Amino acid sequence: MKKLALALALTAAAGTAASAGTAGGKFADPVIEPPIIVEETRKSTAGIIIPILLLVVIAAAAASR
Repeated sequence: MKKLALALALTAAAGTAASAGTAGGKFADPVIEPPIIVEETRKSTAGIIIPILLLVVIAAAAASR
């Protein structure tokens, strides 16, 4: 009977000692890395052609007055 009581006491002490290791329980929070997003870039000349054409049209309109 004494051995059974001693076994129960040690089991209870070991259980509380194991769960007191971290604030969240036995295991640490998993580390989740953010996903890496790779976007392909396109070389676009439309970004420069449209303003140049707009300037040409404005210059032509100003020259015709």
